Parts: sequence; C-alpha cells; structure tokens
Amino acid sequence: MNSAVIWHNERLPTNGYMNNRRKLVVALGAGVLASPLTTFSQTSAKRIPHIGYLSQGSLASRGAFLSAFRDGLRDFGWVDGKNIVIDVHWSPAYEFPQVAASLVKANPELIVGTCIPSTRAAKNATTTIPVVMSVNGDPVESGLVASLGRPGANVTGASTLFEQLIPKWLEIVTAAAPKARAIAVIANPESVDDEYWWTQVKQAAKQLRVNVVRAEAHTTVGLEGTFANTQKKRVGAFVMMVDAFFLNEIQRIVTLANVYKLPGIYGFREYAEAGGLMSYGLSYRDYYKGIARYVDKVLRGAKPADLPVEQPTTIEFVINRTTAKRLGINMPEQLMARADKIIE
Repeated sequence: MNSAVIWHNERLPTNGYMNNRRKLVVALGAGVLASPLTTFSQTSAKRIPHIGYLSQGSLASRGAFLSAFRDGLRDFGWVDGKNIVIDVHWSPAYEFPQVAASLVKANPELIVGTCIPSTRAAKNATTTIPVVMSVNGDPVESGLVASLGRPGANVTGASTLFEQLIPKWLEIVTAAAPKARAIAVIANPESVDDEYWWTQVKQAAKQLRVNVVRAEAHTTVGLEGTFANTQKKRVGAFVMMVDAFFLNEIQRIVTLANVYKLPGIYGFREYAEAGGLMSYGLSYRDYYKGIARYVDKVLRGAKPADLPVEQPTTIEFVINRTTAKRLGINMPEQLMARADKIIE
C-alpha cells in the first residue's frame, strides 16, 4: 500500500460584518454638525467590494464550484450583488495571463484562482492585490507560495492534494469489484490538470498491478458514450476523476452508472449522497466554504502572508448500501467496517 495514502478519518499533513455603522450625532450648532455629516457621506459612498473570479471553462461546464463558493460566502454574510460583487471571468488556460492583467486594472479587493494556472497568472499580474487560491496539487512545488505555514507575499488559500487519494481509489474499487478485468478512469481531457492526474493514475496502477483504461468525457453526450463503451472494453468498474464538469452532471453520472450496472468510486461525498456507490474524499461544498472563509478574512483586513494554506485534514469513506443492492454487489466486510458513513 502506498505509504502516502491514508484511510478514513486519518489526518492528512497540514502545513499548515463589515457594516461599520457610524452614529450621526445631532448637536446644536452648524459647526458641531458638519464633521459627522461629512463622515456619513463618505461611508455611504464607499463602493461594494469586488472579487475577481478566474476560471477555465464556462458557467455551463464549471458552474458547480462557483455556486458552492457563492453559498459559502452567504454563510459568512456576503451576498453576491448585494454587499459584494463577484466579477466572474471564464477563459481557456492560455488566456489566463491576459485576463488576469485586465482584471488587476479593475483593482478588485481580491482575486480567486480556481486552479494552479489561473492562480499563477493572478500572482504574476499583481504583488499587492490579495489572491485566494483553490487548487489541486502542491502550491509550494508549483511556486505559488513559499511554504504552507508561511505563504509569504499576497497568495494563500487551500489545496486538495487529491493525488494522494488515487491509489486508494483504485484499491477500494478493485476490492468492491474483484472480478473486474479492467478499471475505467473517467477523465475530462479539457481540464488543465488532466495530464498531471493521468500520470498519477498510471503510476498508482503500476504499483498496485491494476489494469486501468482511460475513458474521456467533456460533454453530456460524451458521458453517455463513455458509459456505453465500458461494456465493449470489458470494464468492470470505474474511478471518476475530480472535475467541475462532472460535478455539474452528478445525477446523470450516477444514473448512467446504475443503468450500466457499473460500480464506481468518486472523490466527492455528494456523488454517494446522490446515489453513487462509494466516495473517498471530501465534500466539495464544505471545501468551498473554506475558500469563502479565506475571502471573508481577507475582506476584514487579514493579510494573505499571515494565513497558512489549508489542506483537507479528514478524508471520509462513504458507502451507499442501497446502491450496492441495486447493483447486486455484496460489499466486502473489510470495506463496510472502514466506512465513515453508510447510506441506507
């Protein structure tokens, strides 16, 4: 077993409102009244904070993360269009530098980078505007921060380190489907992280001696074709890679897996809650609430250099027993015993 991978509830390495009301003091005499009136006028004229949001894709393909981020901000009292404005910029990865430079000219209170390339583009475009990142991968190795505990400069936020979970996904799904000749790894070829993740998958499969087959999808029609092709390729189970496009299609993916009687494992808990067989990872909604918490702190005056980068500390293993019965799978006792949550 890969020593870098943990089981459920083990600890991943952790390196770590506004509305200030001014009272208008009413006093006798125009001289005494003038100063409070000036302050009140300045306060009321203060602009609503703007947040730049830089992401690959479009609302249709990656709106799930944006929706979760908005929900997270709302929990901290920030409502988009009311007391805060999120300036969303969708673009292909190769345009990130130009879009980030243009975004900086608008002088937002902070910028949110949703992947390593977009965060790097924002960091290169400004040294003064705070940048809050939400990335897959190592932000230190990527040069985004000096260290997890002391980010330095103007960048902080969270990273997922999903690469540490890939070997465990393969191990769990093969335990649930021991007769599977091959495991399909469903990936989005248009994701900026795709090549990196596929390299990690191949390395883990080689170590575990698991036969993996790459399956691609980046459209709704493509998803349906991918599941239909699993039978031709004699695939006995699948791993769904983490990608915002797939989150937009959770119910469709879960339905297709059940139609084709294909056991699968996912990196986000929301899949299991929607009827997927198993998940080993975290809740993307909880994760984006964490991103919103960083934004809230920065808007209240915290400096990114003083905010350690956050990584998931608890990984959950969830089994949907109702789905297992529907698929005709008798879940091994070793997996049932390790589950943090069993959905009946």
